[in-house]
Amino acid sequence: MPRSSETLAPPVGALLRRYRDAGEPLSCEPVTQGLLNRGYRLATTRGAYFLKQHLDAPTADRDTISRQHRATHRLHALGLPVAPPLADAGGRTVAVIGGRCYALHPWVDGRHRDGAQLSTGGSRRLGTLLGHVHTCLEQVMERTPPGEEYESARPEDTFRVIDELLRLARARRPRTCFDELAEHRLLERRVLLAEHAHRRPPPAAAAGWVHGDFHPLNLLYRGAEPAAILDWDRLGVQPRAEEAVRAAAIFFVRPAGELALGKVRAYARAYRRAAGADADELAAAVHRVWWERLNDFWILRWRYQLHDRRADPQFPAASALAVWWTREYEAVRDAFAG
Repeated sequence: MPRSSETLAPPVGALLRRYRDAGEPLSCEPVTQGLLNRGYRLATTRGAYFLKQHLDAPTADRDTISRQHRATHRLHALGLPVAPPLADAGGRTVAVIGGRCYALHPWVDGRHRDGAQLSTGGSRRLGTLLGHVHTCLEQVMERTPPGEEYESARPEDTFRVIDELLRLARARRPRTCFDELAEHRLLERRVLLAEHAHRRPPPAAAAGWVHGDFHPLNLLYRGAEPAAILDWDRLGVQPRAEEAVRAAAIFFVRPAGELALGKVRAYARAYRRAAGADADELAAAVHRVWWERLNDFWILRWRYQLHDRRADPQFPAASALAVWWTREYEAVRDAFAG
């Protein structure tokens, strides 16, 4: 469940006392509110650091965070652009203070870039990078369990979600243009889902270790080159090619809800070469992620059920993409698999 956006001041003094060479605190400024966790730029007498406060309940326990940290250290040793956490005087990378988990990382200068800011060559480099992430994770993580299947959404469940969200959207007072758009998209999606219910994909079985949340805000660039892949909280086992498709649907979506298919094609070809994935695997992933988008209303669930509006700005493009993708299904599949 997403956390509310209240300010939670980190215990900087208590944290820094655990590290031998971190210095004395000078300032601690939030760098992003984030949707799941919180980050700060911590300046000390010894330099600058990124302080991460882990708040997302499913991934905020010490054991889960420690596993992520071990993975990033191993990935760094293989040459991937990551920023592993620093170890304290006792060799630990997770500090538990006041019941909350913190980690201290080196500060990485850079900027976020979305697909509109990437050239075709940059799109290819992005696909290669994600392919290398997947192949390197295969080397550093334990073997994935064989035969596990990943079910796709059931239309009957989605229809119930649509009805509940419609009820909540229509009951909002005062009513806003967002509520009007939400109602329009929910009604539109109900029709689309009824038309395409027979296309529900079968369970996916081919899976491997993935970053789990690969998108522009989790990748820093220095110039044209990636400088650091951030936020490994969702590290886990999933169908790998689906992560490649999901990432492209975030990087390369335009404000009107269309995908920049030329850049997608360059990205996907580079990913397939780097990851050793074939065209059929990408085509199946496209179908499953399209179906996922058709059945997914997480932004509206946050707004109407959890009363959390931080994801609202993403809704216009994300909701339009599902409609456009359905209309341009063949072109999208060909961009990923052609």
